[in-house]
Amino acid sequence: MMLEIRWHGRGGQGAVTAAELLAKAAIAEGLWAQAFPAFGPERRGAPVLAFTRISNNPIKMRVQVYEPDIVVVLDPSLIGVVNIGEGLKQGGVAIVNSAKDPAEFRRIFPSASKIFSVDATKIALEELKVPIVNTAMLGAATKAIDAIPLERVEEAVRERFGSRIGERNVRAVRRAHREARLWESG
Repeated sequence: MMLEIRWHGRGGQGAVTAAELLAKAAIAEGLWAQAFPAFGPERRGAPVLAFTRISNNPIKMRVQVYEPDIVVVLDPSLIGVVNIGEGLKQGGVAIVNSAKDPAEFRRIFPSASKIFSVDATKIALEELKVPIVNTAMLGAATKAIDAIPLERVEEAVRERFGSRIGERNVRAVRRAHREARLWESG
């Protein structure tokens, strides 16, 4: 198994951190993983990309993910600005930060067999008191990835953020995991 994930966000939203936390959770589960950003002229608010690879075997590739199995969109304002559906494998999964019904994103992800939507911004504001959606989106992504238990993601989040901030982020992870809505093709 090789699972490739592309994260779309804006500078300051934590896409790179989410990619890293997912990789740490996968490694803790006994899998091989790597996470890395695609750097360009990043600044707060500019579109950014991050990537995660997860495998049962050592990963020798060190290139960006062009044909992801999963696309995670932290900021829905990127729709129409960046081709977020580009390269998504046939039967792939899309996860979008949005209060909209996931079926509304079918035209953007025509090759997806599953599309999840979750209002990660609302969850972040309520749980963290800031609009940083990365841990909420990580929770929704974990719902789509059977290979990594939610508990492993929670451990990685606690390790990264410490006890007080970590617990708030764990609540965001859990809520998004629970609240993510699914559209599935026929």
